[in-house]
Amino acid sequence: MAQQQDTKHLATLRTYWRENKAFPSLAKVADLLGMSSTGSAFELVGRMEAAGYLSRTSGRLAPGPSFFAYPVLGTVRAGLPQPASQDGAFDHISVEDLLIREPNKTAMCHVRGDSMRDAGLLDGDVVVVETHSLAEPGDIVVAAVDGELTVKTLRRDASGFYLEPANPAFEVIRPRTDLEILGLVVGSFRTFKHRR
Repeated sequence: MAQQQDTKHLATLRTYWRENKAFPSLAKVADLLGMSSTGSAFELVGRMEAAGYLSRTSGRLAPGPSFFAYPVLGTVRAGLPQPASQDGAFDHISVEDLLIREPNKTAMCHVRGDSMRDAGLLDGDVVVVETHSLAEPGDIVVAAVDGELTVKTLRRDASGFYLEPANPAFEVIRPRTDLEILGLVVGSFRTFKHRR
C-alpha cells in the first residue's frame, strides 16, 4: 500500500516539476501531497532518495537519476500479437539515458524531407546529434555542405568524401567547395498525435 501511495506521490512531483522546473520546500511538498506534517514528507523524500527518484543539491530537492525513468511494459511485436508477460516485473528506462551518451556534446535537429526515409529518418523526426565526434564513412551525420545543412550518410571514394541519401529518388551530394561534419547522428525519435 505504501509503495502504491509513493508511486502516486511521485506522479504528483513529476507533474509539479514539469510545470515549475523546481521543487517546493518540504512544508509545501507536504501540502502538495496532502500530508498532515512535514515529518511525513521528510520520510517520503528519504524513501524516494533511497530509490533514486530524488536527490539533494545544496540542501534543496532535485530530480534523482531515476526521476525521469519510465516503466518498460516489455517487448511488443509489430507483427502478430504475443501473450502478455505475466510476471508483473517492469524495468525502467530513462529517455535521456537511452539517447544521450555525451550531454555536453549533444544537440538536436529536426528532420525535413524524405531523403533519409530508407534509414528510418522521416520528415518531422528529431535526430540526436553528438557534436565534435569523429565520423567515419558509413555513419549518418549532420553536415554543412557548401554552406547548407543536411543529414546524410557519410561516404568516401577515390574522389573524396561525399554524402549519400537513403532514398533512391535523391542523388548523392558532392561538395563543390567545402564539407564540414557538424555531428554524428546517434539516435532519433518522433512523436505521434495524442489527445490531451
